[in-house]
Amino acid sequence: MNVIVIGGGAAGFFAALSCKQHHPEYSVTILEKSDKLLAKVKVSGGGRCNVTHACFENNQLSKFYPRGGKQLKKAFYQFNTKNTAEWFESRGVKLKAETDNRMFPATDNSQTIIDCLMKEVDKLGIVIRKGVSIIGLSKKANQFILKSGSKEIIADKIIIASGGSQKMEGFNWLKQLGHTIVTPVPSLFTFNMPSEPIRKLMGVVANPVSIKIKGTKLSSEGALLITHWGMSGPGVLKLSSWGARELQAMNYKFEVLINWLGDKNENEIRNWLETELKIIGKRQIGNKNPFHITNRLWHFFLEKNEIDTETTWNQLKKKSLNKLLNTLVNDSYKAEGKTTFKEEFVTCGGISLDEVSFETMESKVCPGIYFAGEVLDIDAVTGGFNFQAAWTTGFIAGKLKTY
Repeated sequence: MNVIVIGGGAAGFFAALSCKQHHPEYSVTILEKSDKLLAKVKVSGGGRCNVTHACFENNQLSKFYPRGGKQLKKAFYQFNTKNTAEWFESRGVKLKAETDNRMFPATDNSQTIIDCLMKEVDKLGIVIRKGVSIIGLSKKANQFILKSGSKEIIADKIIIASGGSQKMEGFNWLKQLGHTIVTPVPSLFTFNMPSEPIRKLMGVVANPVSIKIKGTKLSSEGALLITHWGMSGPGVLKLSSWGARELQAMNYKFEVLINWLGDKNENEIRNWLETELKIIGKRQIGNKNPFHITNRLWHFFLEKNEIDTETTWNQLKKKSLNKLLNTLVNDSYKAEGKTTFKEEFVTCGGISLDEVSFETMESKVCPGIYFAGEVLDIDAVTGGFNFQAAWTTGFIAGKLKTY
């Protein structure tokens, strides 16, 4: 049996390894269109590789996927985060969980993960061919014919793990067999705010904050990072993931509402401050910041509300105090665009999940073809969840089972 895996990323490698594990007698070849293997693994987590997430309850795990969570909940019973950790650790790669439950190799180096996968591929005799781009796919009798340039490659079974595409044209070769493609749009992007002065605070982190998109039901909580182009950080990325299609429909022009004090409302803060003022009343407002935000951010808010830093808390007029409190819990900024990280680009969209059996990852449209990874209409928030979807779907696809 000749099995071709299309895509040399995380899902493709894991599918090939699973195939050899379950069918050692099969011939397995990975085809990668570029000259780079495991490119996203290399750059993930700032070069540390966020392998998975320390969430070991399948129902809870599935809630981190804006698209595909329902289908993955069943798939996780075959291969989940615990299985991922065991798989790598049984091959000498120890993983560690950080305070936010993201899991990394203990070495803090993505090359550790790459070396592990490459070693397994080499040990099992899986063939890798780089620089092979598939432009056509057809079926004749019980075999598949892959077209690469002027050459044809014959396969008995195919596992497609070709990743996401920013453009619909990237899926044209898959439409040839009758698959429905959900239009791809960006997910996991940062908010560009070219007209907002807060950009001068680049590098400042506020955590936790509550973020909402005005006029929608979209909201999230988490850390926010101010950048030279606008706002990023886990809280923003999470919001962009859940709102991928809605924000695209708004042409990425929207108003961002921020509570810099997390889940605390204005009345709570006002009541707390009344007691606090008895202690700090004689202190200059510029020197005494009673809130859990950085001084750079605090002075920005004072400037924004035209409050003299040398004014004491006792001297602060009621109108100025009201404006300041409103800024802290109900601040507003205009977003006018997005920025995505090319290497870590994640798409919302791809092969329609209705056309795939998640018990086997086999196509319902064209039996003998299996799917894994981001080529599917599956994506998650940040934290190792997208890689987990790759490991899970790759492992199941590699079984090549048909029900």
